[in-house]
Amino acid sequence: MTAPADREAIADRIRAVRVGITDAAVAAGRATESVRMLLATKTVDPVRIMAALDAGSRLIAENRVQEVVAKADALAGHPHESHFIGHLQSNKVNAVLPHISCLQSLDSSALARRLHQRLEAVDAQLDVLVQVNVSREATKSGVEAAEVDELVATVTGLPRLRLRGFMTVGLNSDDASAVRAGYAALRELRDRLALPGATELSMGMSGDYPEAIAEGATIVRIGSAVFGRRPTP
Repeated sequence: MTAPADREAIADRIRAVRVGITDAAVAAGRATESVRMLLATKTVDPVRIMAALDAGSRLIAENRVQEVVAKADALAGHPHESHFIGHLQSNKVNAVLPHISCLQSLDSSALARRLHQRLEAVDAQLDVLVQVNVSREATKSGVEAAEVDELVATVTGLPRLRLRGFMTVGLNSDDASAVRAGYAALRELRDRLALPGATELSMGMSGDYPEAIAEGATIVRIGSAVFGRRPTP
């Protein structure tokens, strides 16, 4: 059971991030409600996640299928929306689909077709974001910008998938202007395609979400700013 002090600390941090989101949105001339906070709950135990839900958060995400499945029963009684933000292997599709409403990390036509096949079998639909590797770092998942049009064409041709926008992981750099340039590139890509309903931009994390909001982020993925640093493997 989470100690009262830890529950209050989580609630305080959520409030602080909300203030930061509001300040960044106002500075960018945007409505506060145009940005949603997603809690990245990798390695966070269900009791602490429930504390965050009790503090008013509703949108959470994992990046490991085994964690999605392992935590599902414990979180079932707490209203929330669950996304998946990690690299998804085709052989894990069946396991994760019952537990998520959106896959933010769609990065290949093969995965899109596998998802569609499974969704056909269970008569369901799924919101998806195309993950783009704007920084072109080898350690990051996602398609390169030059490959986005082809993947988008595949996704929009699969009626069980609903393309809602795009996601990226920012450049691993202390140069804030370089990180922000990557976010601007994703916004420009979305605006160039101008696809109906595909307006989401999931970008920015605990350390750089104000820059992402300045460049149009509609979802910011917050982990350590609420739950503290993850334990070192």
